[in-house]
Amino acid sequence: MQVPLHDLRLQYKPLRDQIRAEFDALADSQALILGPKVDQLESSIARYCGANHAIGVSSGTDAELIALMALGIGPGDAVLTTPYTFFATAGCVSRLGARPVFVDIDPLTYNISIPALELALEKTKNAKAIIPVHLFGCCADMDPMLALGKKYGVPVLEDAAQALGAQHPLGGAGAIGDFGWFSFYPTKNLGAFGDAGMVTCRDPEMAAKIKALRNHGMEPRYFHKWIGGNFRLDAIQAAVLNIKLPHLDAWSAARRDHAAFYRNEFNQAGLVESIALPIEPYLQSGLANHHIYNQFVIRAPKRDELREHLRKNQIGSEIYYPLPLHLQECFADLGHQEGDFPEAERASRESLALPIFPELTQEQQSFVVETIRLFYTN
Repeated sequence: MQVPLHDLRLQYKPLRDQIRAEFDALADSQALILGPKVDQLESSIARYCGANHAIGVSSGTDAELIALMALGIGPGDAVLTTPYTFFATAGCVSRLGARPVFVDIDPLTYNISIPALELALEKTKNAKAIIPVHLFGCCADMDPMLALGKKYGVPVLEDAAQALGAQHPLGGAGAIGDFGWFSFYPTKNLGAFGDAGMVTCRDPEMAAKIKALRNHGMEPRYFHKWIGGNFRLDAIQAAVLNIKLPHLDAWSAARRDHAAFYRNEFNQAGLVESIALPIEPYLQSGLANHHIYNQFVIRAPKRDELREHLRKNQIGSEIYYPLPLHLQECFADLGHQEGDFPEAERASRESLALPIFPELTQEQQSFVVETIRLFYTN
């Protein structure tokens, strides 16, 4: 049996005719950049996550970059964030000449540790933003995060790239802090046919500024109040996302069902004493999308050997992330060394993502768990 980490073809097949019809209509109209399809998507995403404003851009990375640009973050500024995340979270900070200040993670949720964040805020001069990452589809601990932001006068910006639709008792991911952003990379829980992203924010003036910044800071045409960039969203990507968005809740429910099935299978296999499964911190909140499982990440002894065993049995897996950001070569000038953020480092050594796409079958999941059981019993 083959069990891929993702299989986007299964999602595309029932939507094929509808998507192809949209492609034909766009080809006939030649309305290819921004336009009504993007307007429709922006309105739909804002309603879906509960944001005041949503602005479509060219990628999740550009969504973060443009949000930081809108805030005027630059040389001499500090931005606090996690070292256990995709590179763009800290990379965008450095691209603007600001300094990422890393904060260790909670070992259970993989999200920013609140005690570590408070300590870092006490020590950091010229802090201009806090960026929690709602990693793997589960919201960070936003109540104390917002309280700390208010205490130190620092805005909270949500990296919700993996968490569209995830809910927190305070609201939807991307609509809790001052800004948020989403990625629509094809393997995300809502994926485009290439790169695409979205910025969310509370303030209408900031929303207008971001709309100008995504088009070279131009408003009105050929008049430039700010230096922006070409961060426009293609209409063809918005058209695909408009078709997919109504299915997102069902896809998220399927992911949660798969997570529950995995839990039962791991328990039946006697593996829960040695393998740590994802936790669900908001399970008792009554929120449907308390976790949307963009990834199902376990902690496993002998992780690298296990992954090779899965590969030999044609089971896909991935390591998110094999080297924390503070140990990456490009951030060597920050002066960090191994041991500075021990929980992030331990997660990088132990974590492994298993297949959990919506179309996954229980037969495939059982095969994954049985293959893991055999690895640890042989």
